[in-house]
Amino acid sequence: MHSEPAQPLAGPPPPLLAHNGAPNFGAWAGRMPSVDWHPLRLPRRPGWFDLHLRHKRWQYIALAHPDVFVGIATVDLGWAAHGFAYAFLRGPRQLLSIARDGLPGAASVGDPLANANARLPGLRIDMRLAGDAINVAVRSRDIELDASLDLRTMPAPACIVAPANLLAHCTHKTGAIAATGELLAGKRKLDLNGCHASIDHSDGLLAHKTRWNWASAHADGLGFNLQAGYMGDAENVVWLGGMPYKLGPVEFDYRAADPLAPWRIHSSCGNTRLSFQPEGLHRGNKNFGIVASRFVQAIGCFSGHIGVPGVARVDLSGLLGVTEDHASRW
Repeated sequence: MHSEPAQPLAGPPPPLLAHNGAPNFGAWAGRMPSVDWHPLRLPRRPGWFDLHLRHKRWQYIALAHPDVFVGIATVDLGWAAHGFAYAFLRGPRQLLSIARDGLPGAASVGDPLANANARLPGLRIDMRLAGDAINVAVRSRDIELDASLDLRTMPAPACIVAPANLLAHCTHKTGAIAATGELLAGKRKLDLNGCHASIDHSDGLLAHKTRWNWASAHADGLGFNLQAGYMGDAENVVWLGGMPYKLGPVEFDYRAADPLAPWRIHSSCGNTRLSFQPEGLHRGNKNFGIVASRFVQAIGCFSGHIGVPGVARVDLSGLLGVTEDHASRW
């Protein structure tokens, strides 16, 4: 007996909350216009502590180019603000990076796949929706970026609502988006025309202790977002032919003490079997007692295969992307 081939995620997403105030958990293709947890009633009504201290929002944009990989994030932690930008120059294997913290209100994250900004000491980030584009600007001492993401080239994004590790979390992940722009990294100026961008917008009510492993890479007609941690397998998605398909759980095999060693990512069914060779690291480690953050984001290339049973399996070689090991008390 043969099972029916898997179908791509259906869309558009329903409203964030049902009429009874419970989250509409699931995965869809498309963009939710807005995320508002104030009317949440089930499993319980969020209190002041939830909405002001446990409410986490971020928007992360990656730009993958044969010569450079760029990562930018604006993070609203509720009780604090955070932002970072880095440029990894692949030829000399040189990382230029900046990360800054600030008071509440210094970073803001708006509707999914739209506006986000940060005004932090020595770092300014602007992600601004303008018609069919998201324009990105970064200003710091070592990194200056002006880029434009053409949303007309964006495959259907994946919208996922899941319980996560406390009440509920909504995340939007995109496949490859055509981007243009210019980057000044140190004294080196690069033309980014022809690069591929991807976006991660996340908004949820999360537990004080949150941990995850993550992998992401994108190219024309292909991309994936894989995670093990606080979201379980809820946000595991592969884009094939421009359409997002849900994947099952995956395992990350890596050396936490030596993140430049090869990583392995695989599913129990064998349909996902990836190796990842890091080329460089963007990392941070802060410990203030009750709050702390430790993360390593490795930049490098994926090889192996990934696919959807009954649909397609794609062999990969040298696909530029990132993996991450992240643990926070936030």
